[in-house]
Amino acid sequence: MPPIAANWRGVSRREAPRLLTFRRSSPLRIDTERLTLRLPEMGDHLAWSALRRRGADFLRPWEPSWSADHFSRRAFRNRVYWAFRAREEGRAVALFLFRRDDSQLVGAITLDSIRRGPSQSAQVGYWTGQEFARQGYMAEALIAVVEHAFGTLDLSRVEAACLPENSASRGLLERTGFVHEGMARGYLQIDGRWRDHVLYASLRADRKGQEQG
Repeated sequence: MPPIAANWRGVSRREAPRLLTFRRSSPLRIDTERLTLRLPEMGDHLAWSALRRRGADFLRPWEPSWSADHFSRRAFRNRVYWAFRAREEGRAVALFLFRRDDSQLVGAITLDSIRRGPSQSAQVGYWTGQEFARQGYMAEALIAVVEHAFGTLDLSRVEAACLPENSASRGLLERTGFVHEGMARGYLQIDGRWRDHVLYASLRADRKGQEQG
C-alpha cells in the first residue's frame, strides 16, 4: 500500500529547532510482540535510506514517484519535522517500525488525514523493506495502530486503499479486520500514473461487536 502523501517540504532552518520541543513534549512509543513503533528521528536517516535503496525495485511500483532528493539528509529532516509537527497538531501519526530484538528498521506506517467532528476518521498507509515482507511485521503494526486510533485517538473509522493487483496488501488488510468497500477511480498518482484503488475500512463499531460476540 502506498504511504500517505505528506507535505514534507517547506521546512525552514528557523523551524527545525522546534523538533527538540516536540521530542520532549510529545513522546510516543507503541510496543507489540516483536516491534517498537515510534516517531522518526534524524539518527534514523542512514537506516531508512539504506532499507529503501535496497528495496527500491520492490517499493516503487506501489508508491508515488520519488523526488530527485528522496534519500538526502535535508529531505529526511523535513520528514522528521513533519512527523513531529503533524502529531503535535493532531493531523497524523507517522511511525517507524523497529524490530525489538536487534533495533533493525523494518518499515513505516502512517495514520494520516485525521478528521474530527462528525467524521472521527483517518487513513492509514504503510511500507516495509523487501527483506522483511511476508513475515507478519506489518500485520502486527497495523493492528497496533488501529487499536491506537480507536482507543487513544478516539476515532471511529480507519480507511485504507491499495492497487487492485496488490494482493499482498489486500490480504494484509483483510486479515487485520478491514472490509472491502469499493473502488475509487484515479485515486492516487502511483509511479507516475493516476491509478484506480480498491477501498477498505475498519470500524470501531465492528470491532466492539466482534469482542462482545
